[in-house]
This record gives sequence, C-alpha cells and structure tokens, in this order.
Amino acid sequence: MDLLLRQRAAGAVEIMDLPDCDPQALDNTYRQFALINRVLSGWRRLYLREVRPFLADGSRPATLLDIGSGGGDLALMLARWAARDQLTLHVTGIDPDPRAAAFAARRTPVSGVAFRQAHSSDLVREGRQYDFVISNHVLHHLAAGQLQELLAHSEILAGHAALHNDLRRSPAAYALFSAAALPFRRSFIRADGLTSIRRSYTARELGAIAPPGWTVRAGSVFHQVLAYGGN
Repeated sequence: MDLLLRQRAAGAVEIMDLPDCDPQALDNTYRQFALINRVLSGWRRLYLREVRPFLADGSRPATLLDIGSGGGDLALMLARWAARDQLTLHVTGIDPDPRAAAFAARRTPVSGVAFRQAHSSDLVREGRQYDFVISNHVLHHLAAGQLQELLAHSEILAGHAALHNDLRRSPAAYALFSAAALPFRRSFIRADGLTSIRRSYTARELGAIAPPGWTVRAGSVFHQVLAYGGN
C-alpha cells in the first residue's frame, strides 16, 4: 500500500466524474455524502473554530460561498448550525456539474441557502464577494492550473477567509476508509473515496504549491485545510 500511495495519483479518475456514470448510483452518492461529511470531514470543528466566532462578532448577516458544493449537504449543514446558534448565515452553493446542481435544487429548501450551476469565474466576473469562501474535497480533483485559478478566485471572492478542506493522503487514511465505507452500497462512495485519497496531497505537497498568503492547517483526522485570511 505504501507504494500505491507514495506518489499522488493525479491522473486517476473518479467514477462520479464520468459523464455516462449510472445516474441512480450518482444520486445515491450525493445522498450518502451527507453522512460522510457530517462524520468524517471535520466541518463541525471548522464551523466552531472559524465561522461561528465571525458570525457572533458581526453586526450584519454573514455570507458564505461553497465552491463545488455537489449535492448541497454541506451548505445546508452550515446554515442549520448557524440557525441553531441563533446566528444568520446566507450560503450560496455553486457547482459547474449540471447533475450536482440539479440534485441540490431538489433538496428540501433551507432559509438562506441558494444553489446555482456556476463556476467561480462566473462570480468573479459578476463582482460578487462573500465573507467566507470554502470548498470540501475539491482540491484533489483539480489540475495544477485549475487549482491555482481556484485560489486566485478565492482571494478575490473572500472578504474574510477562504477555507479549502481536503483529504490528506496516507496509508492509514486509505486503510481505514476502505473498511469504514463497506456499508455504503449502490453508490460510488467507497470506490471514489479510495481514488480520492490516492489523488490527494500530503501536507508537504500542498504547502509546496500554495501561493504566498496561503497556509496549510491541520483539519480533522486525515484532512487538511488550505486557508487564506481569517483568524
């Protein structure tokens, strides 16, 4: 396994990214991501550490852009956490994939959350700005030029902080996810999750390509955050 993970598998392709993948399995994958992201991605910790203090100190409703929002579960989760804390957070989720945008649009609406099919470049052209710009499990999908473009757009769009949360490649992450994902059936969760780990960066690799002003911070177990601005 060490040999499998020694180098980043930049050219590997996830099944859900294929245009002709099974649509029902893709919908199941989007649906199952809600549990994966709630339990494993570490966003509760990021919300408490990065987002909630800003909301509590603010005199106006805060705004957050979720780039590559997929099925929309993280955008909804963040808005619900803020509402539970009696704080106001307006969340916009964007994804260039029409399948993801359509799935998110079918979700039960939550006040203050909107989804649209768009690329970050569209929002830059529109002159948009948000207090927070985030992404979850997006960085490892991007070619080198695309990643630098995302970070450049994030600097323009984020008024307070950008937080790009992604997997950290390691044999332990691969082995544990391989076992933990066995119950997720009739979806691409396990196969694509293992491919994602192979495609992801180590902290050293991510730090080496990060532009000035960006830092790699520890996230949850087997995750890391490429961050700009903030606390």
